Amino acid sequence: MPTFDDRENAFETKFAHDSEMQFRAEARRNKLAGLWAAGLMGKSDDEAAAYAMDVVSADFEEAGNEDVVRKLVADLAGKASADEVRAKLAELLPVAKAQLLREL
Repeated sequence: MPTFDDRENAFETKFAHDSEMQFRAEARRNKLAGLWAAGLMGKSDDEAAAYAMDVVSADFEEAGNEDVVRKLVADLAGKASADEVRAKLAELLPVAKAQLLREL
């Protein structure tokens, strides 16, 4: 029969795993959003890939999604509103999670 310490360690391990997966999913979502925005801006494949990585890096400025939203809205210059960007981020998160699960 498992002891309390075993259960505690199992919960801590699960929490750490879940946190890592959420971080990876959000980073993947930001990359997908960057590729979407790059397409709206007419960037080439190489430029789009570099831009997508810039969007991923933008997420490290502050907690939450607003740093990414601000970057995308500013870079898109009227091609998408903040609400449209937020909706796209919400749409892409399950896609990113599904991609990560397929890679495991």
